[in-house]
Amino acid sequence: MTPAKSTAQSRETELDALNTTFGNQRVAEDERRHEVNTLFDRIAPRYDLMNDLMSFGLHRLWKAATVRMALRQFDGTDGPLVDLAGGTGDLALAIKAARPMRQVIVADASAGMLDQARARGGDGLEYMHAEAEALPLKTDSVARITLAFGLRNMTRPTEALTECARVLKSGGSLVLLEFSKPAAWFAPFYGIHSRWIIPALGALVARDRGAYSYLVESIRRFPAAGDITRALEGAGFQVTETRPFMFGVAMLHVAEVQK
Repeated sequence: MTPAKSTAQSRETELDALNTTFGNQRVAEDERRHEVNTLFDRIAPRYDLMNDLMSFGLHRLWKAATVRMALRQFDGTDGPLVDLAGGTGDLALAIKAARPMRQVIVADASAGMLDQARARGGDGLEYMHAEAEALPLKTDSVARITLAFGLRNMTRPTEALTECARVLKSGGSLVLLEFSKPAAWFAPFYGIHSRWIIPALGALVARDRGAYSYLVESIRRFPAAGDITRALEGAGFQVTETRPFMFGVAMLHVAEVQK
């Protein structure tokens, strides 16, 4: 085995390492799945408000860019758009507003988050209560998938990427927005905000410091953008575009499935 190959394999395992963690705790995969879903069920009613407070509203700009990417070169492809880990449905609603004739499905493992999406989207959207690693969708049936800030919360994120590749049609794209590693000069400032301010806001606004402590820890553990590119390629995608936000705090990947 060459040194280069050894290094690549080491990096590829960083995403898999999340399978048995819950924040700073080591847990079994089934426990991780239960704890994460229970957490999002709890915080669902105040999820959007907390996102606004934690990011000073910037998450809305990042998601708007994600929607624009998802809509680009979309009209010539048949099939639904799936907003995976769609939460309260903000991305799905924006896409539906731009393409009212397109079938848009919000898929999430948290029943509480889906309840919030239903309350907002009504009959205009479709809803799917499912784990990302086992989507009840036919192979080669989906035109596009959006996935915003949900990959790091999946029980087996690498398998979730492979499942995305399975259900997407040939040439279909995954538009992935996720936290990443900020630039070195900005990391200390971001570290103070995430370590102290976000959990305090969670305690004050959502009345759940523990949940937001987990979210901060899950962000800290999430691999860098280069590792996510390699994970996407390993799942059968070709990354066609990347875009950082706020000095690398978040990263947008556009990946086309190769079949």
